[in-house]
Amino acid sequence: MLATSGARAEQVGNVDVDWLGNDIVIEAFEDPKIQGVTCHVAYFDRGVIDRLQNGNWFEDPSNSSIACRQTGPIVVGDIDRSDEGESVFSERRSIVWKSLNVKRILDANSQTLIYIAHAREVQKGSAKMSISTVPLFQK
Repeated sequence: MLATSGARAEQVGNVDVDWLGNDIVIEAFEDPKIQGVTCHVAYFDRGVIDRLQNGNWFEDPSNSSIACRQTGPIVVGDIDRSDEGESVFSERRSIVWKSLNVKRILDANSQTLIYIAHAREVQKGSAKMSISTVPLFQK
């Protein structure tokens, strides 16, 4: 699937999980507005045999995991500071209906960046999510 907005991801890992061609894909992307932060997202990618057997050809599961870390000196750019935050990465998980999104929220009180990965669907939301934080405190 291709990135649809925000940061561009680079595939850095691919773990085979069964003989049907299903994989766990790991992608890395740098936050486009926060220099020095890299996030890694892992998600399930269904193989062709699994798609043929289950008939749901055009959709992958909503499950994902995220870990974000400081990978250099942190420089905060012009970011959305609202409690809604802003999207930094989005990737389609079906042709039309579903996407994997990563949003960044600034917790100003604790000086921490919060990254949340979640599925976005047209009709029904998903409770499947993953969260990672990066403290802005530097010695």
